[in-house]
Amino acid sequence: MFNASSEGFVESKKKNYISVEDREDILLETMDSGGTSGISVEAYPRLSTQDYQNVALLVVLYLLQGIPVGLAFGSVPFLLKSKLSYSEIGLFSLATYPYSLKLIWSPIVDAIYSKRVGRRKSWIIPIQLLTGSLFYWLGKHVDVMFNQEKPDVNTLTLLFFILIFFSATQDIAVDGWALTLLSKNSLSYASTAQTIGLNTGYFLSFTVFLAFNSAEFSNKYFRKEPIDNGFLSMGSYLTFWSVVYLLVTIWLIFIKGEDATHSSDEMDIKTVYRTIWNICKMPHMRRLIVVLLVAKIGFIANESVTGLKLLEKGFSKEDLALAVLIDFPIQLLVGYYAARWSNGPQPLKPWTIAFYGRLFFAAVGMIVVYVFPTDKKISTEMFSLVIASTVMSSFMSTVQFVSISAFFTIIADPVIGGTYMTLLATFSNFGGTWPRFFVLEAVDYFTEATCKIVKDNTTSIIQCVSEQGKTICKDNGGTCVVHKDGYYIVSIATITIGTILLLGFVFPQIKALQTLPPKMWRLKK
Repeated sequence: MFNASSEGFVESKKKNYISVEDREDILLETMDSGGTSGISVEAYPRLSTQDYQNVALLVVLYLLQGIPVGLAFGSVPFLLKSKLSYSEIGLFSLATYPYSLKLIWSPIVDAIYSKRVGRRKSWIIPIQLLTGSLFYWLGKHVDVMFNQEKPDVNTLTLLFFILIFFSATQDIAVDGWALTLLSKNSLSYASTAQTIGLNTGYFLSFTVFLAFNSAEFSNKYFRKEPIDNGFLSMGSYLTFWSVVYLLVTIWLIFIKGEDATHSSDEMDIKTVYRTIWNICKMPHMRRLIVVLLVAKIGFIANESVTGLKLLEKGFSKEDLALAVLIDFPIQLLVGYYAARWSNGPQPLKPWTIAFYGRLFFAAVGMIVVYVFPTDKKISTEMFSLVIASTVMSSFMSTVQFVSISAFFTIIADPVIGGTYMTLLATFSNFGGTWPRFFVLEAVDYFTEATCKIVKDNTTSIIQCVSEQGKTICKDNGGTCVVHKDGYYIVSIATITIGTILLLGFVFPQIKALQTLPPKMWRLKK
C-alpha cells in the first residue's frame, strides 16, 4: 500500500519525480468510455542506477518492519501455544492491532517533521532507534519470560504491542517516502519492494527462526551430540537485529539524504482528519468499508487456529516452518502475476475468485486437522497434504491481497493519495484482525475436555481445556479426554457465515463497486 503525504507530488524535471497531474494521468490513462477503470502503464520499466539504489533501500526498510511483524503474527503464538490456552493466545493477538489501526495517527506522522532532517527521516530514524533499543532489551530478558512455566501473557502482549506500534509507524513513513524516493517511471517498483521486504522479514522471523529455534531441527542438521535447546534463541535473534537496526539507522543519518518536499496545498492535521471523515461518508465508500470489515470472517478460523491445532496434534514446528519455506517463493511469483491479472477492467475479479478458493481451503484445513493421526506418526501422504493445503490457502490470500491493492490504487484520489490508500488499507487489514481475538476465545469457550485423576483411592474430575489443566492432568497420571472440540464448531460457523456473506452481500457489492469510474471515488472540490 502506498502512504504518501497529504500534499501533492512535487514535479521536478531534474529528478523526474511524479506530480499530482502525472500521477492522475497514470491512474486514469486507459479508462474506457463505459466508465470502468484500468491502468496501462508499463508494469516494470527499466531502473536507473539511482532507482536501483533507492529500491534496495526500500527493501531493507520494509524488511526491518517485517522482523517484529513475523514474530508477533507468527513465531510467538506458536512458541507460547504449549503453555497458553487459545483464549490467552487470543489476548496476545491484540498486540497486532496497531498495524491495522495506523490510520488513526497517520496524519500526525505526515504533518509533523523536521525540515532539516527530512519529512520521512524525521520519523524513520527515531522509530528505528527505539525499535532497536527495545530489541536489545528484550534480547537480555525475553528468554527468561518464555521459559517460565506460565509466561506473563499481559507483559508480552504489551511489549509486542509497542513493537508493532513502532513498525506500523515506520510503515507510514516508508510508504510515503517511496512515492517521492523513486522516479515517476519506476513507482510500480515501490509495491514490489514492499512485497519482497515485508515477506522476507516475515519469513526470517517466522520460518527461519522457528526452524533454528527448534532443538530437533538443530540436532538433526548442526550437531553431533544432541542437546535440549535450539541453535538460535529468541534473545540472541533479537540482539542480532538490534545491531542491524542501529547500523541501518546510522547509515540513514550520515549518508542517505532526503530531498525536501513542499506544497502550497499542504494540509494541517485537522484538515486531514476532516478529509478522512468526508471520504468515509461517501455512500459507495461506506459499502466498500463494510465489505472489507466482514470479508475475512469465512477463513479467519483457518488462518488463526489451524496451524496451532496441528502443532497441538503433533505436527512439529520445524515441519511447519518447512511448509512456509516452500510457500515463500511461490507467493513472490504469485504476487507478480496476480498484479498483471488485476490490471484490467475488472480488477476485483481475481479477488472474487480467490475468495471462493480461501473458503474451500479453509474447509480443507479443517479436514486435515480432523484426519491428522493421533499417534503423531506422520506419513509422507499426510505431510504432503498439510503442505499442499497450507500453500494453496496462502496462494489464495496473496491473490486477494494483490487484487484489492490494485483496486485501491485505481480509486484513490491522487491529490490525497497517501491518506486515501492508508484509509483503505486500514479497513482491509482490520477486517482480518478484529475477528481473530473472538475466534480464539470461542475455540476455548465451545471446547469441553475433562480429566479423571485417581489419587489415594479418590477419583476427581477436572477441566483440561487450558494448557495449565492439561499439565495438571498429565502430572497426576490422568488422560485429558476431549468431548467436544470448539475448533470444529468455530470453523464450520465461520465458513458458513463467510459463504452466506459472499453470495448474499460481498459478491453483489463488489460487482457493482468495481464498475464505478474513478471520479466517483473522489471528494468534490
